[in-house]
Amino acid sequence: MKLYQEVILLSAKSKKRRTILDLQAMKARGEKIAVLTAYDYPFARIMDQAGIDVILVGDSVGAVVAGYENTLPVTMQDMIYHTSAVARSAVKSLIVADMPFLSYQVDLAEARRNAGRLIKQGGAHAVKLEGGVRIAETIRAIVAMDIPVVGHVGLTPQSVHRMGGYRVQGREQARADQLLADARSVADAGACAVVLEGIPAKLAAEISAELTIPTIGIGAGVDCDGQVLVIHDILGLCEKYSPKFVKRYADVSGTIRQGIDDYIREVKNGSFPGPEHSF
Repeated sequence: MKLYQEVILLSAKSKKRRTILDLQAMKARGEKIAVLTAYDYPFARIMDQAGIDVILVGDSVGAVVAGYENTLPVTMQDMIYHTSAVARSAVKSLIVADMPFLSYQVDLAEARRNAGRLIKQGGAHAVKLEGGVRIAETIRAIVAMDIPVVGHVGLTPQSVHRMGGYRVQGREQARADQLLADARSVADAGACAVVLEGIPAKLAAEISAELTIPTIGIGAGVDCDGQVLVIHDILGLCEKYSPKFVKRYADVSGTIRQGIDDYIREVKNGSFPGPEHSF
């Protein structure tokens, strides 16, 4: 009986979900935080079973799944749909959902309502907003609802037109100073973590050392408290873009293409379905 109880206790511990407090504790002890994007049930299940710390349901779904040129067309309904699919699968990972363009920029009431929808309808545990000093009041308003917020400074894809494209930010000293101020402002507003995207590694290291909240880098060097990449990028499933900061860990597209080629061939030559696939 005692052994049985110990097995049950161990099983319960192994299924404990990551929380924002866990991320803060990981930063305190110097343990890196692993984050990947997911947009559907199958990928989220695989990531969760693999032990990913955080699943980000990113508005990058617009580019890598829907085929848009950027993230701007993604809607709240899109994000709720994809977040809920991920939430139904992942049982151990912390789920963070992006707030899409125009879901939080118009006014505070709308920002609070949409953040609440991602938690209530989508099943997210935290939401992510792009911007620094200018968005601090919005972060503060959402945090006041007891909704954890992840910030995002540096290269912010929803600002692609203002930035003139996807360019590294903070190379000039004045811009670096502004990004440091942005990161401080996000943290002071109550964010539980902040994504640093497309900024020089030295600047990211400085921000990470100063902030008490975890920093999650993407194209921001090794000294961030964690890293995030898009799952389709690391598996070779998105051929539209090839950012310098992406490392391809597998070529799944080749495997999928071979499987489809084999299927087409067998359908054409009549070898599928065989007797074992028929009733």
